[in-house]
Formats: sequence, structure tokens, C-alpha cells
Amino acid sequence: MFKLGFSLFLVAVLAISISRRVRLSARYERSPRKLSPWNAMDKGIDPTEEQP
Repeated sequence: MFKLGFSLFLVAVLAISISRRVRLSARYERSPRKLSPWNAMDKGIDPTEEQP
């Protein structure tokens, strides 16, 4: 039982360390080209104020 628990722990630590180092390519990041009023509110921008 100890060997199974230890191996699961080791695999989990290895998977977490690899996932922190490897990042997805920028092509997988979804960001809108133009902010809609809904997305502006998510970023803390008040859509009712006029932008210069």
C-alpha cells in the first residue's frame, strides 16, 4: 500500500511541476480584438464613460 501511495504522490508532483513550466502557445489565448461593454466591465473599465 505504501508503494502505491508513494508512486501516486510522485506522479502528481511530477505532473504539477511539468504543467507549471509548460505554457500554451499564444494562439490558444482567446482575447477579443475590440472590447465589448460586457468585457470592459470585466476589466474594470466603466463603459458609460467616454474614452478620448
